[in-house]
Amino acid sequence: MDAHRSIDAVWKLESARIIAGLTRLVHDVGLAEELAQDALVAALEQWLESGVPDNPGAWLMAVAKRRAIDHLRRSRRLEDLDESEVAAAPEEPEQDDVLRLMFLSCHPVLPAPARVALTLRLLGGLTTAEIARAFLLTEPKIAQRVAAAKRTLAEERVPFELPGRAELAGRLSSVLEVIYLIFNEGYSATSGDDLMRPGLTLEALRLGRLLARLAPGEAEVHGLVALMEIQQSRAAARTGPSGEPIRLHEQNRGRWDRLLIRRGFTAMLRAREAGGKPGPYVLQAAIAVCHAQARTAEDTDWAQIATLYDALVRLLPTPVVQLNRAVAYGRAHGPATGLAMADALLSDPALQDYHLLPGVRADLLTELGRTAEARVEFQRAAALTQNTAERAFLLRRADALPAEDHAVRTLADAADEFLTRDTLDPQTARSYGQTLRRLRAALGDTRPLASLTADEVTRVCTTAWGHAAAKTWNRHRSALRSFAAWAEMDDLAAGLERRAESTTRTPSIAPARLDALWSSDLPLREHTLWRMLHESAAAARTVLSLNVEHLDLDDRSAQIDGTLVTWRSGTARLLPRLLDGRTHGPLFLADRRPGPARTPAPADLCPETGRRRLSYERAEHLFKQATRALDPAGNGYTLRQLKPAGQTLSQQ
Repeated sequence: MDAHRSIDAVWKLESARIIAGLTRLVHDVGLAEELAQDALVAALEQWLESGVPDNPGAWLMAVAKRRAIDHLRRSRRLEDLDESEVAAAPEEPEQDDVLRLMFLSCHPVLPAPARVALTLRLLGGLTTAEIARAFLLTEPKIAQRVAAAKRTLAEERVPFELPGRAELAGRLSSVLEVIYLIFNEGYSATSGDDLMRPGLTLEALRLGRLLARLAPGEAEVHGLVALMEIQQSRAAARTGPSGEPIRLHEQNRGRWDRLLIRRGFTAMLRAREAGGKPGPYVLQAAIAVCHAQARTAEDTDWAQIATLYDALVRLLPTPVVQLNRAVAYGRAHGPATGLAMADALLSDPALQDYHLLPGVRADLLTELGRTAEARVEFQRAAALTQNTAERAFLLRRADALPAEDHAVRTLADAADEFLTRDTLDPQTARSYGQTLRRLRAALGDTRPLASLTADEVTRVCTTAWGHAAAKTWNRHRSALRSFAAWAEMDDLAAGLERRAESTTRTPSIAPARLDALWSSDLPLREHTLWRMLHESAAAARTVLSLNVEHLDLDDRSAQIDGTLVTWRSGTARLLPRLLDGRTHGPLFLADRRPGPARTPAPADLCPETGRRRLSYERAEHLFKQATRALDPAGNGYTLRQLKPAGQTLSQQ
């Protein structure tokens, strides 16, 4: 393992203890995290040369504590600071500090989503990207939640202490949710090379057991512990020699940890002894017990599991729970039943990029003998997952299925040919490309073109852009009609009604609200883009088309396709930081590198970072999300509204 990966692993394991210990010292969780991050930066500088120390957690804690004390001595708190308190500050956090931090992060002054995001960040050491994937949300959305939560805790002066018994029950729900999300991130890692992150699962188990001792009369706490114990019992059997995933019904049950199973059963008994109507965690634990009690996969009581999912979906009707219920029904009542239930979820926007939906469909299609469709679904699932081991596993399963007997024209082949025609200007190609990328992601690159139907295209468009503005909707509709006409197919947009576009001029954002926006804690990329759009009054698509080599930083201008874009000091201050030494490629980049099945045109791929150009749709979405609180209507503003009042509106 290289030093960077070692440091990342240490941070995942130790950050919660360090932040908790610092919070007790500085009484500010936001400041504590900053100090802990400073210690991490110091580790990155020193460990790369000197190697990882024998006790990296203690090393980080010692550095962070010194910086905390230096900070306190420099701050105004010096007058009130009790030097004896500083001197007596322990080298290691107290045993319950992590638990105190958990309840602090889940304090009622915070909205429920913010509690979950903050606790995952502080307790689990998860990155913003990992939390976003866990919630199927965007990274900026999670970053905003975490920043706002820390600010609220500081403003409200929430104490760093365990809640009293009267307050405990009301705060348990979000704490349990957070612990299980941490466990799940460790049990089925959303990204990286390995399927599991044992450190996270063990940390979640530790927190769950601590919580069970604190709240022995809470059935849901014991239910969660039972669920995690039983799931963790399968850890050794879940991967093969090369780290490849092994499905539950194919696992060697002799490798299941019987001690953890017994602990799970014991926790389940305690949950039942606590009484009350079974909650979501007790029901999930009951499902896990069904699996653990089966001596072989064939002995599994799928009918009972399906019944338990019926009860669970009434309490927790999330798309993921409904997908798991479809799997159970597929096992209990046949794959056709399960497939029908899974197909009903295809139009759920929350699952449009969730790899397990095509993965489940592929399994059910395979059982039905529809192997060509299953192969496409496995490939689509592989393209969507961010986990290397899981992607390889899904591709192997796709390759194991028979391919078409004869060469067929695939959706990807046709889309590439359509977009690279000489007669297509670059701007139109980019616009059409955005539409077709979503179609490829939803239906699979290898999907035979001739098999596409208007009903499927309607479902994909409604899921992706059902709530988009009329102009955006009509643009995607036009792209699909053009593609179908070029491919000599029936009208793929036949089910997409054209929407009436408003001719009312959209007002610009009021100066006071813009000031509020600029003074907020904005990500650098978005801040630069929004400033440039406001100062240049240029069309959003023009600005998003800029490459680094188009810029003249001294002249504060850029030339692209005969259009001059100019800006003022606000943008000029931000641009050098955004460029960060880059000399070529798109100016505004997407957050992630494109997946294997989503390779963009060379002009839209940064040669230095491997990331693709930021799309107009994504930029518009981010702006709406960021400005929702500023917009009196609560909808969020559009990029078009960044143009100063009085400017001539150009085509976006």
